[in-house]
Amino acid sequence: MMDVDKTYIIGDVHGCLEMLKRLLDKIDWNPANDRLIFLGDYIDRGKNSKGVLDLLLEISKSSSLVQFLIGNHENIFLEYLNTGRIMGFILNGGDATLESYRTAESSGSEVDIPQEHIAFLRSLEHWIELDDYYVVHAGFRPGVDLERQSFEDLIWIRNAFIFSDYDFGKKVIFGHTPFYKPLLMENKIGLDTGAVYGNKLTCLELPAVKFHFVEA
Repeated sequence: MMDVDKTYIIGDVHGCLEMLKRLLDKIDWNPANDRLIFLGDYIDRGKNSKGVLDLLLEISKSSSLVQFLIGNHENIFLEYLNTGRIMGFILNGGDATLESYRTAESSGSEVDIPQEHIAFLRSLEHWIELDDYYVVHAGFRPGVDLERQSFEDLIWIRNAFIFSDYDFGKKVIFGHTPFYKPLLMENKIGLDTGAVYGNKLTCLELPAVKFHFVEA
């Protein structure tokens, strides 16, 4: 476990670059002593996915205490980049992501995805263990050991996890499923508060269990 003073965990950004900048300005994150975790879904639907990834890369170079989880949207993007099959990507908001990469020199559907962005997407973590919490994008399958959880569940699961009171051994912090305000349950905390849908972008501060947010 990393020896840190505070841990900040930020919910689903979905291309909302200006909201992310305002939230980072609002929290009191010290790159030298505080951990910063992002829950995934950095891209799609919002206006500036490329700008979000640029900022996350910049942040990653400023501190060794930053960690990034993979969300289902990053996985869909990688599948598109690996196979060229675009329909599933577009149906999940990928058109906005591609548009954010277009330049005045782009022709037709051509876009240039920087290799640094692709390497970043391929480096994303599946889940993280803290002293008192597990952190994951979507959730865990109740009754399945953490080491045996399927990747699909880690990035896609919803109701089977959200409506379960299963004790995973530690409280689970997750994103993926949007709520009007953070979901607080005995066994879980949900941090996706629908930033891209005109609501809030939320950050959880630990160990204080304090919420910081900015409005759309």
